[in-house]
Amino acid sequence: MMLSSNHLSPTSKVNHEDTTLLPILIEHFGSSMNLARIKLMSLFITALCKVQTVNFDRLACDFNSTSQKDSSLRRIQRFFAHYFFDQRSVAKVIFKLIPKTDKVGLSLDRTNWKFGETNINILVLGVVYKGVAFPLLFSMMPKFGNSNTQERIDLLNRYNELFGFETIDFIVADREFIGHNWLDYLNRHRIQYHIRIRENFKVTILKNGRKVNAQWLFSRLKMGQFDHHPKIVLINDVQCYISASLIKSKIGQPEYQFLISFNQPEKSKTCYKDRWQIETMFKALKSSGFNIEKTHLNDLQRIEKLMSLVFMAFVWCYLVGIHVDQNIRPIKIKKHGFRAKSLFKYGLDFIANILLNPQNQSDVIIFKFLSCT
Repeated sequence: MMLSSNHLSPTSKVNHEDTTLLPILIEHFGSSMNLARIKLMSLFITALCKVQTVNFDRLACDFNSTSQKDSSLRRIQRFFAHYFFDQRSVAKVIFKLIPKTDKVGLSLDRTNWKFGETNINILVLGVVYKGVAFPLLFSMMPKFGNSNTQERIDLLNRYNELFGFETIDFIVADREFIGHNWLDYLNRHRIQYHIRIRENFKVTILKNGRKVNAQWLFSRLKMGQFDHHPKIVLINDVQCYISASLIKSKIGQPEYQFLISFNQPEKSKTCYKDRWQIETMFKALKSSGFNIEKTHLNDLQRIEKLMSLVFMAFVWCYLVGIHVDQNIRPIKIKKHGFRAKSLFKYGLDFIANILLNPQNQSDVIIFKFLSCT
Protein backbone atom coordinates (compact mmCIF):
# COMPACT_ATOMS: atom_id res chain seq x y z
CA MET A 1 0.00 0.00 0.00
CA MET A 2 1.37 3.42 -0.99
CA LEU A 3 -0.21 6.01 1.25
CA SER A 4 -1.48 9.20 -0.31
CA SER A 5 0.67 12.26 -0.75
CA ASN A 6 -2.19 14.16 0.93
CA HIS A 7 -0.39 13.36 4.17
CA LEU A 8 2.49 15.60 3.06
CA SER A 9 2.58 19.38 3.02
CA PRO A 10 5.41 21.92 2.83
CA THR A 11 3.57 24.00 5.43
CA SER A 12 2.55 21.21 7.74
CA LYS A 13 4.81 22.04 10.68
CA VAL A 14 2.46 22.40 13.62
CA ASN A 15 2.52 24.33 16.85
CA HIS A 16 3.27 21.73 19.51
CA GLU A 17 0.52 22.97 21.83
CA ASP A 18 -2.08 22.73 19.05
CA THR A 19 -1.35 19.18 17.97
CA THR A 20 -4.60 17.29 18.27
CA LEU A 21 -6.54 14.45 16.78
CA LEU A 22 -9.76 16.21 17.68
CA PRO A 23 -10.94 17.23 14.17
CA ILE A 24 -10.21 13.73 12.85
CA LEU A 25 -12.10 12.01 15.68
CA ILE A 26 -15.02 14.39 15.28
CA GLU A 27 -15.15 13.23 11.65
CA HIS A 28 -15.62 9.66 12.88
CA PHE A 29 -17.59 9.99 16.11
CA GLY A 30 -19.24 13.41 16.00
CA SER A 31 -22.68 11.99 15.25
CA SER A 32 -22.67 9.60 18.22
CA MET A 33 -20.53 11.24 20.94
CA ASN A 34 -20.44 14.66 22.54
CA LEU A 35 -17.46 16.94 22.08
CA ALA A 36 -16.08 16.54 25.61
CA ARG A 37 -15.80 12.77 25.25
CA ILE A 38 -14.26 12.99 21.79
CA LYS A 39 -11.70 15.44 23.16
CA LEU A 40 -10.88 13.00 25.95
CA MET A 41 -10.30 10.29 23.32
CA SER A 42 -8.01 12.63 21.39
CA LEU A 43 -5.96 13.50 24.46
CA PHE A 44 -5.82 9.88 25.60
CA ILE A 45 -4.63 8.43 22.27
CA THR A 46 -2.03 11.17 21.83
CA ALA A 47 -0.72 10.75 25.39
CA LEU A 48 -0.63 6.97 24.91
CA CYS A 49 1.75 7.36 21.98
CA LYS A 50 3.98 9.61 24.07
CA VAL A 51 4.22 7.64 27.32
CA GLN A 52 3.65 4.18 25.75
CA THR A 53 1.83 2.76 28.74
CA VAL A 54 -1.83 2.51 29.74
CA ASN A 55 -1.11 3.64 33.30
CA PHE A 56 -3.65 6.42 33.96
CA ASP A 57 -1.31 8.47 36.18
CA ARG A 58 1.35 8.57 33.49
CA LEU A 59 -1.19 9.39 30.80
CA ALA A 60 -2.69 12.23 32.83
CA CYS A 61 0.75 13.80 33.21
CA ASP A 62 1.15 13.95 29.44
CA PHE A 63 -2.30 15.21 28.50
CA ASN A 64 -1.78 18.08 26.08
CA SER A 65 -4.18 20.23 28.08
CA THR A 66 -4.25 23.34 30.26
CA SER A 67 -5.76 21.25 33.08
CA GLN A 68 -3.71 20.08 36.03
CA LYS A 69 -2.65 16.46 36.24
CA ASP A 70 -5.20 15.57 38.96
CA SER A 71 -8.01 17.09 36.91
CA SER A 72 -6.94 15.13 33.82
CA LEU A 73 -6.78 11.94 35.87
CA ARG A 74 -10.34 12.44 37.11
CA ARG A 75 -11.52 12.99 33.52
CA ILE A 76 -9.95 9.71 32.48
CA GLN A 77 -11.45 7.86 35.42
CA ARG A 78 -14.95 9.28 34.79
CA PHE A 79 -14.78 8.31 31.11
CA PHE A 80 -13.93 4.71 31.90
CA ALA A 81 -16.29 4.44 34.86
CA HIS A 82 -19.47 5.94 33.44
CA TYR A 83 -19.48 6.35 29.69
CA PHE A 84 -20.84 3.60 27.42
CA PHE A 85 -18.47 3.22 24.50
CA ASP A 86 -19.59 1.06 21.58
CA GLN A 87 -16.58 -0.84 20.20
CA ARG A 88 -18.48 -1.39 16.93
CA SER A 89 -18.02 2.28 16.04
CA VAL A 90 -14.25 1.90 16.48
CA ALA A 91 -14.27 -1.32 14.41
CA LYS A 92 -16.02 0.46 11.53
CA VAL A 93 -13.41 3.23 11.58
CA ILE A 94 -10.52 0.75 11.65
CA PHE A 95 -12.02 -1.24 8.78
CA LYS A 96 -12.18 1.92 6.67
CA LEU A 97 -8.61 2.92 7.48
CA ILE A 98 -6.66 -0.29 7.07
CA PRO A 99 -5.04 -1.26 3.75
CA LYS A 100 -7.02 -4.08 2.15
CA THR A 101 -8.44 -5.45 -1.06
CA ASP A 102 -12.05 -6.45 -1.66
CA LYS A 103 -11.68 -9.41 0.69
CA VAL A 104 -9.66 -9.73 3.88
CA GLY A 105 -7.85 -12.51 5.68
CA LEU A 106 -8.83 -12.83 9.33
CA SER A 107 -6.97 -14.33 12.28
CA LEU A 108 -8.75 -15.43 15.46
CA ASP A 109 -6.88 -15.83 18.74
CA ARG A 110 -6.84 -15.03 22.45
CA THR A 111 -4.56 -12.95 24.61
CA ASN A 112 -4.60 -13.05 28.39
CA TRP A 113 -2.86 -11.90 31.50
CA LYS A 114 -3.57 -11.70 35.20
CA PHE A 115 -3.94 -8.62 37.41
CA GLY A 116 -4.02 -9.65 41.04
CA GLU A 117 -6.69 -12.34 41.25
CA THR A 118 -8.44 -11.17 38.09
CA ASN A 119 -7.99 -13.13 34.86
CA ILE A 120 -8.13 -10.87 31.82
CA ASN A 121 -8.91 -12.98 28.76
CA ILE A 122 -9.69 -11.39 25.39
CA LEU A 123 -10.83 -13.11 22.19
CA VAL A 124 -9.67 -11.01 19.23
CA LEU A 125 -10.47 -11.03 15.51
CA GLY A 126 -7.90 -9.21 13.38
CA VAL A 127 -7.33 -8.42 9.70
CA VAL A 128 -3.97 -9.84 8.57
CA TYR A 129 -1.70 -7.62 6.52
CA LYS A 130 2.00 -7.99 5.70
CA GLY A 131 3.30 -9.26 9.01
CA VAL A 132 0.71 -7.94 11.43
CA ALA A 133 -2.97 -8.21 12.24
CA PHE A 134 -5.03 -5.05 12.60
CA PRO A 135 -7.29 -5.60 15.63
CA LEU A 136 -10.92 -5.25 14.64
CA LEU A 137 -13.40 -6.91 17.01
CA PHE A 138 -12.98 -8.57 20.38
CA SER A 139 -14.85 -10.11 23.28
CA MET A 140 -13.97 -9.92 26.95
CA MET A 141 -14.25 -13.40 28.47
CA PRO A 142 -15.02 -13.51 32.22
CA LYS A 143 -12.91 -16.63 32.75
CA PHE A 144 -9.48 -18.09 32.14
CA GLY A 145 -8.87 -20.61 29.38
CA ASN A 146 -10.20 -21.36 25.93
CA SER A 147 -13.11 -19.62 24.29
CA ASN A 148 -16.29 -21.60 23.73
CA THR A 149 -18.19 -22.09 20.49
CA GLN A 150 -20.86 -19.49 21.24
CA GLU A 151 -18.28 -16.80 22.00
CA ARG A 152 -16.63 -17.42 18.63
CA ILE A 153 -19.94 -17.48 16.78
CA ASP A 154 -21.06 -14.25 18.45
CA LEU A 155 -17.84 -12.55 17.35
CA LEU A 156 -18.24 -13.71 13.72
CA ASN A 157 -21.91 -12.68 13.76
CA ARG A 158 -20.89 -9.19 14.84
CA TYR A 159 -18.42 -9.10 11.96
CA ASN A 160 -21.17 -10.13 9.56
CA GLU A 161 -23.52 -7.41 10.84
CA LEU A 162 -20.87 -4.75 10.29
CA PHE A 163 -19.04 -5.89 7.16
CA GLY A 164 -20.69 -9.01 5.74
CA PHE A 165 -19.34 -12.52 5.35
CA GLU A 166 -18.77 -11.77 1.67
CA THR A 167 -15.77 -9.59 2.64
CA ILE A 168 -13.91 -12.59 4.13
CA ASP A 169 -11.24 -14.26 2.02
CA PHE A 170 -10.28 -16.76 4.75
CA ILE A 171 -10.00 -17.14 8.50
CA VAL A 172 -7.09 -18.84 10.26
CA ALA A 173 -6.90 -20.12 13.82
CA ASP A 174 -4.85 -22.43 16.03
CA ARG A 175 -5.66 -25.79 17.64
CA GLU A 176 -7.93 -24.26 20.28
CA PHE A 177 -10.57 -23.40 17.70
CA ILE A 178 -11.92 -26.84 16.90
CA GLY A 179 -15.34 -28.27 17.67
CA HIS A 180 -18.35 -29.70 15.87
CA ASN A 181 -20.69 -26.73 16.25
CA TRP A 182 -17.98 -24.21 15.40
CA LEU A 183 -16.85 -26.00 12.24
CA ASP A 184 -20.47 -26.63 11.25
CA TYR A 185 -21.18 -22.90 11.63
CA LEU A 186 -18.24 -22.01 9.34
CA ASN A 187 -19.33 -24.61 6.78
CA ARG A 188 -22.96 -23.49 6.76
CA HIS A 189 -21.89 -19.91 6.05
CA ARG A 190 -19.34 -21.10 3.48
CA ILE A 191 -16.50 -19.28 5.22
CA GLN A 192 -13.14 -20.48 3.97
CA TYR A 193 -11.02 -21.50 6.95
CA HIS A 194 -7.61 -23.03 7.59
CA ILE A 195 -7.39 -24.29 11.18
CA ARG A 196 -4.70 -26.39 12.78
CA ILE A 197 -5.68 -29.61 14.55
CA ARG A 198 -3.75 -31.74 17.03
CA GLU A 199 -1.60 -34.63 15.84
CA ASN A 200 -3.76 -37.23 17.59
CA PHE A 201 -7.00 -36.19 15.88
CA LYS A 202 -9.10 -38.96 14.38
CA VAL A 203 -10.15 -38.59 10.74
CA THR A 204 -13.12 -40.45 9.31
CA ILE A 205 -12.81 -41.63 5.69
CA LEU A 206 -16.17 -40.98 4.04
CA LYS A 207 -15.88 -43.85 1.55
CA ASN A 208 -15.84 -46.61 4.16
CA GLY A 209 -16.46 -44.86 7.50
CA ARG A 210 -13.06 -45.94 8.80
CA LYS A 211 -11.46 -43.81 11.53
CA VAL A 212 -7.72 -43.30 11.31
CA ASN A 213 -5.10 -41.02 12.85
CA ALA A 214 -4.46 -37.98 10.68
CA GLN A 215 -0.83 -39.04 10.42
CA TRP A 216 -1.85 -42.25 8.61
CA LEU A 217 -3.03 -40.20 5.60
CA PHE A 218 0.38 -38.56 5.22
CA SER A 219 2.76 -41.32 6.26
CA ARG A 220 4.90 -40.84 3.13
CA LEU A 221 5.51 -37.16 3.79
CA LYS A 222 9.18 -36.18 4.08
CA MET A 223 10.72 -33.35 6.08
CA GLY A 224 9.79 -29.98 4.63
CA GLN A 225 7.09 -31.39 2.35
CA PHE A 226 3.45 -30.31 2.17
CA ASP A 227 0.50 -32.22 0.75
CA HIS A 228 -3.29 -32.31 0.95
CA HIS A 229 -5.67 -35.25 0.92
CA PRO A 230 -7.72 -35.16 -2.30
CA LYS A 231 -11.00 -36.32 -0.73
CA ILE A 232 -13.35 -34.75 1.78
CA VAL A 233 -13.05 -36.29 5.27
CA LEU A 234 -14.91 -35.95 8.56
CA ILE A 235 -13.37 -34.11 11.49
CA ASN A 236 -15.60 -33.96 14.56
CA ASP A 237 -18.38 -35.24 12.28
CA VAL A 238 -18.03 -32.19 10.02
CA GLN A 239 -17.00 -32.45 6.36
CA CYS A 240 -13.75 -30.71 5.43
CA TYR A 241 -10.43 -31.16 3.65
CA ILE A 242 -7.18 -31.94 5.42
CA SER A 243 -3.58 -31.09 4.58
CA ALA A 244 -0.26 -31.59 6.31
CA SER A 245 3.36 -30.46 6.50
CA LEU A 246 6.24 -32.25 8.15
CA ILE A 247 8.21 -29.59 9.98
CA LYS A 248 10.78 -29.22 12.74
CA SER A 249 9.38 -28.67 16.21
CA LYS A 250 10.78 -26.07 18.60
CA ILE A 251 13.18 -28.69 19.93
CA GLY A 252 14.26 -29.71 16.44
CA GLN A 253 12.27 -32.95 16.19
CA PRO A 254 10.01 -33.86 13.22
CA GLU A 255 6.45 -32.71 13.79
CA TYR A 256 3.30 -32.88 11.69
CA GLN A 257 1.30 -29.73 11.14
CA PHE A 258 -2.24 -30.72 10.19
CA LEU A 259 -4.65 -28.15 8.78
CA ILE A 260 -8.33 -28.52 7.98
CA SER A 261 -10.08 -26.36 5.39
CA PHE A 262 -13.55 -25.67 4.03
CA ASN A 263 -12.13 -25.81 0.51
CA GLN A 264 -8.91 -25.05 -1.41
CA PRO A 265 -6.67 -27.13 0.88
CA GLU A 266 -3.78 -26.48 -1.49
CA LYS A 267 -3.75 -22.90 -0.14
CA SER A 268 -3.88 -23.89 3.51
CA LYS A 269 -0.17 -23.74 4.31
CA THR A 270 0.29 -20.28 2.75
CA CYS A 271 -2.82 -18.85 4.40
CA TYR A 272 -2.08 -20.40 7.79
CA LYS A 273 1.28 -18.63 7.92
CA ASP A 274 -0.71 -15.41 8.35
CA ARG A 275 -2.02 -16.64 11.71
CA TRP A 276 1.20 -15.55 13.38
CA GLN A 277 0.47 -11.96 12.46
CA ILE A 278 -1.99 -11.70 15.33
CA GLU A 279 0.77 -12.79 17.72
CA THR A 280 2.87 -9.90 16.39
CA MET A 281 -0.02 -7.57 17.16
CA PHE A 282 -0.37 -8.90 20.71
CA LYS A 283 3.35 -8.33 21.28
CA ALA A 284 2.98 -4.73 20.07
CA LEU A 285 0.07 -4.13 22.44
CA LYS A 286 2.04 -5.57 25.33
CA SER A 287 5.81 -5.47 25.77
CA SER A 288 6.78 -3.80 22.48
CA GLY A 289 4.33 -0.95 22.56
CA PHE A 290 1.59 0.11 24.95
CA ASN A 291 2.12 -2.26 27.91
CA ILE A 292 -1.57 -3.12 28.27
CA GLU A 293 -0.68 -5.65 30.96
CA LYS A 294 0.26 -2.71 33.20
CA THR A 295 -3.32 -1.54 33.51
CA HIS A 296 -4.77 -1.68 37.00
CA LEU A 297 -8.29 -2.04 35.66
CA ASN A 298 -10.05 -5.27 36.55
CA ASP A 299 -13.60 -4.41 35.48
CA LEU A 300 -14.14 -6.03 32.09
CA GLN A 301 -16.36 -3.24 30.73
CA ARG A 302 -13.68 -0.67 31.53
CA ILE A 303 -10.97 -2.83 29.99
CA GLU A 304 -13.13 -3.09 26.85
CA LYS A 305 -13.15 0.72 26.54
CA LEU A 306 -9.39 0.78 27.09
CA MET A 307 -8.79 -1.83 24.39
CA SER A 308 -10.86 0.13 21.86
CA LEU A 309 -8.73 3.24 22.38
CA VAL A 310 -5.50 1.22 22.32
CA PHE A 311 -6.61 -0.37 19.04
CA MET A 312 -7.10 3.08 17.51
CA ALA A 313 -3.60 4.11 18.62
CA PHE A 314 -2.13 0.87 17.27
CA VAL A 315 -3.66 1.40 13.82
CA TRP A 316 -2.45 5.03 13.79
CA CYS A 317 1.12 3.99 14.55
CA TYR A 318 1.12 1.20 12.00
CA LEU A 319 -0.21 3.41 9.18
CA VAL A 320 2.39 6.08 9.96
CA GLY A 321 5.07 3.38 10.04
CA ILE A 322 4.06 2.11 6.60
CA HIS A 323 4.20 5.64 5.16
CA VAL A 324 7.54 6.59 6.69
CA ASP A 325 9.09 3.30 5.56
CA GLN A 326 7.79 3.67 1.99
CA ASN A 327 8.22 7.40 1.45
CA ILE A 328 10.80 8.90 3.81
CA ARG A 329 13.34 6.52 5.33
CA PRO A 330 13.15 2.76 4.82
CA ILE A 331 13.68 0.59 7.87
CA LYS A 332 17.11 -1.02 7.89
CA ILE A 333 17.21 -4.68 6.98
CA LYS A 334 19.52 -6.75 9.17
CA LYS A 335 21.80 -9.53 7.99
CA HIS A 336 19.21 -12.20 8.82
CA GLY A 337 16.83 -10.52 6.37
CA PHE A 338 14.36 -9.09 8.88
CA ARG A 339 13.61 -5.46 9.60
CA ALA A 340 15.57 -3.84 12.41
CA LYS A 341 12.29 -2.47 13.74
CA SER A 342 8.63 -3.38 13.15
CA LEU A 343 6.44 -1.03 11.11
CA PHE A 344 4.33 -0.48 14.23
CA LYS A 345 7.32 0.49 16.38
CA TYR A 346 8.69 2.63 13.56
CA GLY A 347 5.44 4.58 13.40
CA LEU A 348 5.13 4.81 17.18
CA ASP A 349 8.63 6.24 17.52
CA PHE A 350 7.99 8.70 14.69
CA ILE A 351 4.76 9.95 16.27
CA ALA A 352 6.29 10.17 19.75
CA ASN A 353 9.28 12.11 18.43
CA ILE A 354 7.01 14.75 16.92
CA LEU A 355 4.72 14.99 19.94
CA LEU A 356 7.50 15.08 22.54
CA ASN A 357 9.99 17.27 20.68
CA PRO A 358 8.41 20.34 19.09
CA GLN A 359 11.75 21.24 17.52
CA ASN A 360 11.74 17.93 15.60
CA GLN A 361 8.77 18.70 13.38
CA SER A 362 8.17 16.89 10.12
CA ASP A 363 6.47 17.49 6.80
CA VAL A 364 4.30 14.46 7.54
CA ILE A 365 0.90 15.44 8.91
CA ILE A 366 0.70 12.51 11.32
CA PHE A 367 -2.90 13.17 12.40
CA LYS A 368 -4.28 12.73 8.88
CA PHE A 369 -3.50 9.02 8.93
CA LEU A 370 -6.62 8.45 11.03
CA SER A 371 -8.77 10.35 8.54
CA CYS A 372 -10.88 8.64 5.90
CA THR A 373 -10.94 11.76 3.72
